[in-house]
Amino acid sequence: MVVFEKPKALADLSFHYCPGCTHGIVHRLVAEVIDELGIEGRTIGIAPVGCSVMAYDYFNCDMIEAAHGRAPAVATGVKRANPQEHIVFTYQGDGDLASIGMAETVHAAARNENITIIFINNAIYGMTGGQMAPTSLEGQVTQTSPYGRDVKACGYPIRVCEMLATLEGPEYLERVTVNSVKAVKNAKKAIKKAFQNQIDGKGFSLIEVLSSCPTNWGMTPEKALKWIDEKMIPFYPLGVYKDRSNTEGK
Repeated sequence: MVVFEKPKALADLSFHYCPGCTHGIVHRLVAEVIDELGIEGRTIGIAPVGCSVMAYDYFNCDMIEAAHGRAPAVATGVKRANPQEHIVFTYQGDGDLASIGMAETVHAAARNENITIIFINNAIYGMTGGQMAPTSLEGQVTQTSPYGRDVKACGYPIRVCEMLATLEGPEYLERVTVNSVKAVKNAKKAIKKAFQNQIDGKGFSLIEVLSSCPTNWGMTPEKALKWIDEKMIPFYPLGVYKDRSNTEGK
């Protein structure tokens, strides 16, 4: 009996990510959703700079490389060029989406662009050496905050889902994680709904995934998964922050 098969939308390559990094899990979930919805031939992914900079190697759908932070703008152009045929998603980290790309994110959401954004929040700049990110927690030690993030000097961490939920535009905003089997299953449901919303023409969907970065956190993979529960989720609560089809969302 076949228990598991590699998704067809996922390339037959080994990931370059560090041991314990959860990017690979999210890649698999996105690929599984593309397979299940039967949209591989219609899907175009946008990979910007960051840990996801080489995502174009891992998905068998068409991929476009965007400048740092500009993925929502590129996705908007691709989707508007052929809105009926193209299914467009961006795959972005927190340094990309919540820092240099914040304006693109906010305005795409405000316009309710019919695109899907997969947002990886690992509370740090992962690819460039572990600098403090907009999502780094108060007191979190990073390469550029060796004594911990000082909110008096650097401000408070940005809660992206909560901020975007204040806008009229977005169709669907949910925060999930992938540090347990149950959490992975829930994350897949959210990602699938985000893609289905686009297929149905409903508009802007963003799934924020709380993820681990063991190397830059200076932790073992096991401890990093626990750190998500102990530190990240209390500040970044999981759940639906906006869902036009369900008025009971936060």
